[in-house]
Amino acid sequence: MQIRNKLTYQFVGIVASVLLLATLTIFVLFAEFRERDFYLRLNEKAVATAKLLVDENDVDAALLKLIDKNLRGVLPQEKVIIFDSSGKEIYNTDDEKIIIVSNELLTEIRLQNEVHLKQNEFEMLGLNYTYNNNKYIIVAAAVDIYGLRKLKFLSIVLVIVFVISIAAVYFSGWIYSGRALQPISKVVSEVDRISVNNLNARVDEGNGQDEIAQLAKTFNKMLERIEAAFNAQRSFVGNASHELRNPLSVLRGQLEVALLKDRKTEDYKKTMESLLEDINHLTIISNRLLSLAQVSGVGLIDPKNEIRIDDLLLEVRSELIESIPEYTVNVSFESVLENEDSLLFYGNERLLKIAFFNLMENACKYSPDHSCLVDIGAEGKNIVIHFSDKGVGIPAEDLKNIFEPFYRAKNVLDRKGHGIGLSLVDKIVKLHSGSIEVDSTEKRGSVFTVKLPVG
Repeated sequence: MQIRNKLTYQFVGIVASVLLLATLTIFVLFAEFRERDFYLRLNEKAVATAKLLVDENDVDAALLKLIDKNLRGVLPQEKVIIFDSSGKEIYNTDDEKIIIVSNELLTEIRLQNEVHLKQNEFEMLGLNYTYNNNKYIIVAAAVDIYGLRKLKFLSIVLVIVFVISIAAVYFSGWIYSGRALQPISKVVSEVDRISVNNLNARVDEGNGQDEIAQLAKTFNKMLERIEAAFNAQRSFVGNASHELRNPLSVLRGQLEVALLKDRKTEDYKKTMESLLEDINHLTIISNRLLSLAQVSGVGLIDPKNEIRIDDLLLEVRSELIESIPEYTVNVSFESVLENEDSLLFYGNERLLKIAFFNLMENACKYSPDHSCLVDIGAEGKNIVIHFSDKGVGIPAEDLKNIFEPFYRAKNVLDRKGHGIGLSLVDKIVKLHSGSIEVDSTEKRGSVFTVKLPVG
């Protein structure tokens, strides 16, 4: 069922319930009022008849019947029966004997003083009347033709009004729900038009305040993430293909040259050494591409994995020096730490080692003396690590792009590199909710600052 239909039916159901309750209330209250008013008139008629019969000595039963006959019509089909204290009938206008008054009814009237009951279409009133210490029982009955007719007319009017109101509510609810859902339909239509060819399109956010605007903003944020992921994937595939194609072309070229003619053992050995170097280069590229793809995944951070950042940095330093002995890495603390636990961090140890290894390696690679200085400190609730070098620095125009995959500054294009390391570092740091900044001056060196939140 569509939301528009569901909202319309719910709206009609709520209004119908309220209308039905109001209709029943009006009907019940009017019915009670009619009955109470009719019995009040019966009471007045019964008392008036008894007074004429009992209080007035000049009026006997025959004369009273004649008077009552001439005045009949005040209450339709009215009947009045009066009994003395012994239960003997002393007055009766019910010539047709329609009203049946039993001894049990007389006893009930004596006990309760006033009794209301019905016999067929007649509504009856029984009450006690006392005059000069003489007790009488009066039974009055009549048919409330006009009151019942009004009650029937009222019920017809209420039913008609109820049906018309429900129909009006349905159509107004249909229109109202359509207008209320129009912004959502617009959002759905706009999202439906977005495809892989126009991921830069965005949904209209309307007034920017209501729930529909919040939904549109959520869609736009999702589209931004999808667009960024798609562009990153497209760039990654293109650059990765280019980076892998070159080493493979070199390998193929060297093999083809080596097979053109027979060569000496030493020539084959040199060719194999060159091939091995290219294969190592290709392996490094493949490993870094794999790492770059992995850090784009989800669920890599284990919040239960506790790491001591200083120990991890010393471990990475040892691995780097072991792999490239001519590199020098000095690890120091900026100041005395108040609490050793301030260097405890929860994260992915393997990924952090990759990030720190790349930062140290880059610093040593571009420094004339192949050295790197690592300073560890704390700033508020952040662990702060500075990786400093005295290398060639980074041109100002290249600083904004150095964390892009496969991007290399123009002043280091003559040196071996892949343009993957800093992009990998940036993704790993952000994956740990941290940040990385760079301060660099050309020909004077660079300082990369990594901040990792402890809490």
